[in-house]
Amino acid sequence: MTSTDTRPASSMPTERLTSLGSRLRAQLDGPYAHERAAARAQFPASHLLRNPEMGVAESREWVLARLRELQDAGFGSAGVPDGADAVSDPLTAVVTFETLAHGDLSVTIKSGVQFGLFGGAVMNLGTPWHHETFLPDITALRLLGAFAMTELGHGSDVANLETTFEYLPETDEIEVHSPTPGATKAYLGNAAAHGTMAAVFGQLSVDGIGRGVHAVLVPIRDGAGRDMPGVTTGDHGHKGGLLGVDNGTLRFDHVRVPRRMLLNRYGGITDAGEYASPLDNPNRRFFTMLGTLVRGRVCIAAGSGIAARRALSIAVRHALRRRQFPAPGRPEGVLLLDYQTHQRRLLPLVARAYALGFAQNELTGRLVRIQGGGEHSESDQRELELRAAGLKAVTSAFANRAVQEAREACGGAGYMSENRIVGIREDVDVFATFEGDNTVLMQLVAKGMLGGYAEEWKALDRAGVVQAMSRLVGGTVAERTSARLMAERLADTARGGPEQTALVDRGWHALMFEERERHSLGSLARRIRAATHARDDRFEAVNRLGGHLQFVAHAHVERLVLEAFVEAIDGCADRETRDVMERVCSLYALSSIHEDRAWFMEHQRISTGRAKAIGDQIDALCRELRPHALPLVEGLGVPAAWLGAAFLED
Repeated sequence: MTSTDTRPASSMPTERLTSLGSRLRAQLDGPYAHERAAARAQFPASHLLRNPEMGVAESREWVLARLRELQDAGFGSAGVPDGADAVSDPLTAVVTFETLAHGDLSVTIKSGVQFGLFGGAVMNLGTPWHHETFLPDITALRLLGAFAMTELGHGSDVANLETTFEYLPETDEIEVHSPTPGATKAYLGNAAAHGTMAAVFGQLSVDGIGRGVHAVLVPIRDGAGRDMPGVTTGDHGHKGGLLGVDNGTLRFDHVRVPRRMLLNRYGGITDAGEYASPLDNPNRRFFTMLGTLVRGRVCIAAGSGIAARRALSIAVRHALRRRQFPAPGRPEGVLLLDYQTHQRRLLPLVARAYALGFAQNELTGRLVRIQGGGEHSESDQRELELRAAGLKAVTSAFANRAVQEAREACGGAGYMSENRIVGIREDVDVFATFEGDNTVLMQLVAKGMLGGYAEEWKALDRAGVVQAMSRLVGGTVAERTSARLMAERLADTARGGPEQTALVDRGWHALMFEERERHSLGSLARRIRAATHARDDRFEAVNRLGGHLQFVAHAHVERLVLEAFVEAIDGCADRETRDVMERVCSLYALSSIHEDRAWFMEHQRISTGRAKAIGDQIDALCRELRPHALPLVEGLGVPAAWLGAAFLED
């Protein structure tokens, strides 16, 4: 196979899995095993990977052609409704995004921009008129669009976007304007070349009264590809990755569009020229509008996980083939994966890939329930948003780390484009900053954990804060799911003598994860309370707690991930599969504790001797899992024929 496989899907070799690998894959696919297996079977695997030697212009056209090919085969817009009466299908949308992430990530992201962001804005923020008018052309790729939220001067700070929407009652139009260079919309997929419309976010003003951030559909090019009057498009050109996505800029010079182009599900202008909204509270309206777009973060978390699995699958399979240095009794050379150091660099990452996969299943389930028509409350929506933010940040950070480690584990061969890892690395890099910068997202998670601290606890003394934090960890944050209750029971078994509990004891793992979150959150609350009562610069006082915020959010997400893994193990009936999953879970849990061993020792949760023993136990688990290395990567769900790495070909 050359650098690009052009065989038709029907000629791709049938995947043959080991028995254990098949069972592990079913466990990791979890409640959506049927949907994911069907997507793999139906996915058009020809033209899966782009030739890495393509330049920007050629890559863009290849990606657009590939997207049209996928759409013709039923992928791409799957899960996105195409008319006024259609119902959104979040499960199909997420599974489709995951499946696309097994191939060229430029295709995945361009699909996400077109259907998830642009189409999602029309679907979630528009009314039946918008759905009927635009969705059929969006899903058929006749109308390509950009999602114009980010500005050069305002990335994560959406509430303070500078783009203005002024309602003009005399003509019943909305005037879209970029008042400053900082208001330039930037980094937008589909903006540089292919898009003819954009869902633009800006500040709506009606009768001189600001109504906050809303979205307006604005034509940006005519049928010949020329900029519309008053619209200036720009091209970001060559980037660090995702060369097939035409990222660009947009500026508007008093561009007028009809009032009906305002996406007015949550706020609009009546025929009488008055502002009206079903949500009276402006803050609630703002967060409700943004909350409808949470699917993007869920998908990015999923795509990040798949990217990491692809790179790890390549690296582990290479380590099962490549021999280096003869040894006594092994004159032909030692397999890379038989070296303890090689096991230690790859297998804990494989374990974390499983752990994050189980957490992704839980997150997807929440999305399906809330956006698929299931009963839910406003607090359920908020919980979904916080989990999506945390898992997106943690999984995309893990993907960058895992892909780099996989590259290095393959030596010089890993640096060759034909072996695909460097291409994945280039493309997944930006996952850490789009759909929310990871650092900002983790701050969001930590602040969400604190809840209404400023209002509810401002009168409490130190003892009161401690009690309130205990209630918070036991209630609001630690939602009483079955997984949470199971983890609490496990932790209770280890409370009596944690230092005497076996290192692979699941109860001890649950206790350590809970203690890390509980203690760090409690101390953060006390420090914030002190900071808000400080007489000096309050911003600077809170600003100094940035590292603490990050640690708390990390501890919280880690605990959620462990609980998802424990619940998955509890649902596994096959003894051999369960035994392997138990060891993988222990490897994940101990690796997490080992990375934070300084914190655990500083806070007297583990002794120095136990901290050293954890490292030895991790080595032992790697040795125990070494015979199962092939089934483990098969379980990650990436068909071997889809990896496209030249050095894995027979």
